[in-house]
Amino acid sequence: MNLYSSVRPLLFSLPPETAHHLTLDLLKLAQLSGLSGLIKAQSTVKPVMVMGLEFENPLGLAAGLDKNGDYIDALAALGFGFIEIGTVTPRPQPGNPKPRLFRLPEHRAIINRMGFNNLGIDHLLEQTGKRHYQGILGINIGKNADTPLEQATDDYLIGLRKSYAAASYITINISSPNTKNLRQLQQGDEIKHLLETLKNEQNRLQAQHGKYTPIAVKIAPDLNDEEIRHIAELLLDFGIDGVIATNTTITRDKVQGHIHAEESGGLSGAPVKDAATRVVKGLAETLQNRVPIIAAGGILCAEDAQEKLNAGASLLQIYSGLIYRGPKLIEEILAALPVQPNHEPPR
Repeated sequence: MNLYSSVRPLLFSLPPETAHHLTLDLLKLAQLSGLSGLIKAQSTVKPVMVMGLEFENPLGLAAGLDKNGDYIDALAALGFGFIEIGTVTPRPQPGNPKPRLFRLPEHRAIINRMGFNNLGIDHLLEQTGKRHYQGILGINIGKNADTPLEQATDDYLIGLRKSYAAASYITINISSPNTKNLRQLQQGDEIKHLLETLKNEQNRLQAQHGKYTPIAVKIAPDLNDEEIRHIAELLLDFGIDGVIATNTTITRDKVQGHIHAEESGGLSGAPVKDAATRVVKGLAETLQNRVPIIAAGGILCAEDAQEKLNAGASLLQIYSGLIYRGPKLIEEILAALPVQPNHEPPR
């Protein structure tokens, strides 16, 4: 399990996006060669029932690492209780110009402005059809960069319809800072229209497929208390199944002075921990276990994970922590977590 710590200096000597793809390719090679057991977390079975789904354990991989679903089996072999792929858009798009990914090692942080670079939802669904992994698979959907904001709902409807049968749950990403004006969808009439439309379509798709696929909404850590409460109330009003708190932050107060601090994009890792936990707590106060919370943001050790659970989360997701700590973080968190009570809201 210390293998990653020995190769991390080599990976960190490469440009971040190069290291990202190299690491995923090596994981896939290990999985195909039957060597995943060398790095897989031990004692991964701590089942929990959330959103009507049974998770092998409460620790998942956040969206963004595997945008196209090319590495599902390799990542699942690390011991995660669930995998979330994407963000995927209806049409392929290259994302923002490079460089667009930056490490801040002194802060155990990452800044990215990837911009939903992906090969499109049709490619992702081809990949999900090839997977052997039978666990919980989330598909995170977004809008294309060139889709006007007033037509964003159309893109989310395409994503919902196409991914509905393949996904265990679907995440509506309205909080990335790297698609122009996307975060406006968290506010006012925009979010009401989006949630109402998607909920109605979910009900139609349930009848069509004979399968209920939960919907979760992913929100930003930069919301104020009133905005958090408002979103929580809308989740209840429209019967949304889950909420992911949070995405990356646009604030830089905890990394001031770093050479990359002024790079545009979303900041993740340790500096977002407190803001993300604040959002989890704010949601929990209003939701009162009626809508489960999936916590993400700044989880780099078992204590961070427990802090999120104490704040009101039912499930956890990691991303930047995996970059800095490697697969050992998965084992550390799972070893420390007690068996969780079910967080099932009444239907």
